[in-house]
Amino acid sequence: MSLKILILFTISIFLIFRPTTSDIVSDRSTLLSIRSALRGRSLLWNITSPTCSWPGVICSPDKSSVLELHLPGMGLSGQIPPGLFSNLTKLNFLSLRYNALSGVIPADLFSPLKDLKNLYLQHNLFSGPVPDSIFSLSNLVRLNLAHNNFSGPIPSSFNNLTGLGTLYLQDNGFSGQIPDLNLPGLVQFNVSDNQLSGSIPSKLSGQPKDSFLGTSLCGKPLDSCDNNNNSNGNEREKKKKLSGGAIAGIVIGCVIGLLLILLFLFFCCCRKRSNKETTRSADVAGVKEVGVEIPEEKGVESNGGKDGFLGSAIAAIGVGGGNKDKGKAEAIVGNGKSLVFFGKMNKSFDLDDLLKASAEVLGKGTFGTAYKAALESGITLVVKRLRDVTVPEKEFREKIEEVGKLNHENLVPLRAYYYSGDEKLLVYDYISMGSLSALLHGNKGAGRTPLNWETRAGIALGAAHGIAYLHAQGPSVSHGNIKSSNILLTKSYEARVSDFGLAQLVGPSSTPNRVAGYRAPEVTDPRKVSQKADVYSFGVLLLELLTGKAPTHSLMNEEGVDLPRWVQSVVREEWTAEVFDLELLRYQNVEEDMVQLLQLAVDCTAQYPDRRPSMAEVTSRVEELCRSSFMDSGADIIDNAEVQTA
Repeated sequence: MSLKILILFTISIFLIFRPTTSDIVSDRSTLLSIRSALRGRSLLWNITSPTCSWPGVICSPDKSSVLELHLPGMGLSGQIPPGLFSNLTKLNFLSLRYNALSGVIPADLFSPLKDLKNLYLQHNLFSGPVPDSIFSLSNLVRLNLAHNNFSGPIPSSFNNLTGLGTLYLQDNGFSGQIPDLNLPGLVQFNVSDNQLSGSIPSKLSGQPKDSFLGTSLCGKPLDSCDNNNNSNGNEREKKKKLSGGAIAGIVIGCVIGLLLILLFLFFCCCRKRSNKETTRSADVAGVKEVGVEIPEEKGVESNGGKDGFLGSAIAAIGVGGGNKDKGKAEAIVGNGKSLVFFGKMNKSFDLDDLLKASAEVLGKGTFGTAYKAALESGITLVVKRLRDVTVPEKEFREKIEEVGKLNHENLVPLRAYYYSGDEKLLVYDYISMGSLSALLHGNKGAGRTPLNWETRAGIALGAAHGIAYLHAQGPSVSHGNIKSSNILLTKSYEARVSDFGLAQLVGPSSTPNRVAGYRAPEVTDPRKVSQKADVYSFGVLLLELLTGKAPTHSLMNEEGVDLPRWVQSVVREEWTAEVFDLELLRYQNVEEDMVQLLQLAVDCTAQYPDRRPSMAEVTSRVEELCRSSFMDSGADIIDNAEVQTA
């Protein structure tokens, strides 16, 4: 008997203190099977190194098992075979988003993953119903199946997932009604862009309106079902009442109206062309007279214009006169007007000092020409000469006073302004590093210093803070001209947003067509830009940071396809990491963060304004992403933007 007891004791001790390598060995085998089964861009795993050091693989503290698997945007394709994850029993995080995985997911694929809390399958090509094994994951907190081809009704079995906090099903082929979901912890929910119909369950009525757009659903927060039925019936009645004579009258009226509009546009174009040629000839003549060149704006400022006197350049363009340097400066000073300063600006110079400063043309932008002015006292400023100002003097002064009051560390402050009948000048601080546009696209030679991920993320965050501050001033306050050439950088690469508040001062002719690369599709008058349109422009700016492509370049070389549509087409057809700037691909440990910022940019550039986030939400998401990137030493991939405590 004592021998049996001894044997049992020995076995117990062995089971308690057995080596832990067996778990990680089986996990390693499963990971290699995943790499073999899912075709696409090779997973960057060195099989001679430990499993827990592989990119995207996060293990338990004792390295005994795999806890998280992050494989976003890896070009994985093909169908997932049954039982592929059977050995990863300790897995609590699985991300396969932004790949080209397709087909029906095996019904029992996720059954072994009882500890799974976060499952991200969005932006693939999965089809068929939601696999039954998902409903057995009792610990699941976040589930994202968006942007796939799932079909059939939304299963009521989602009620089994009582701890679910996020459920994203948008942009699929789900049909029928939404089941009566009873998920007390559900915070984030979206079923937009599906073939759903019927009324929205009362327990989901508190979700945002965006969560149900692109469907035939009704009820709170959308229009009530009764109103929908009544409006549809009224429309049918109206259509029935339209007689043939009425239709003919409408057609004739439309034709006459169209002809009048075309005649008016032809007259305006002829007049505009004549004015443009006259103005340009005067500009060139005046600039040549003082030896200063004005380059056309190409998204990148042109530095190094020839030196001259600021007063001479401005007077030559504004007056077109025949006096020389000093006389032209006196022509402006002699009108009795003076500079108007803002805040506690050191008034160590006056208009006369400014006009006598040596000048260098920085570029010809949307609202006018910018000069770098070096005063004799050693102060360097930027003077912007506005063109095509359409508002009267009183309104101009009121609007520019509001601009001068804005004070934020991520805005280029307006220090002073000058107004006369012929000239409107704005005085800003000089930001030495130039613009983001010049940094991204200006120097492509061997001596170029590449922008790393942390720098780009920091620039995005600074710009977001500045624009969000503008929006916080009131619902009618917007920037109106967000683009990379208006994001200036300090020596420490901190972003400063410029040119805000000027869109409402000038006529529509001042906004060239090339700004269309940043302009939201709903904007027809550049003087009337909403905050949601600003969000769209900021999204394009994020895409520019991530891809290294200028929106204007895309318009010229991609047969009219703008940058947002190009990115979305790449993601939709077959996700590939080549969408990112080559300079960013060297930072493999932050690929997950890059994908998150790309998703934010795509959200910002949604075609419909209601589907875009607010600038405050954008700032919060960029801030969270930066916190994740900057806290991480580079060894692991951390999903702080998605993994939160329930």
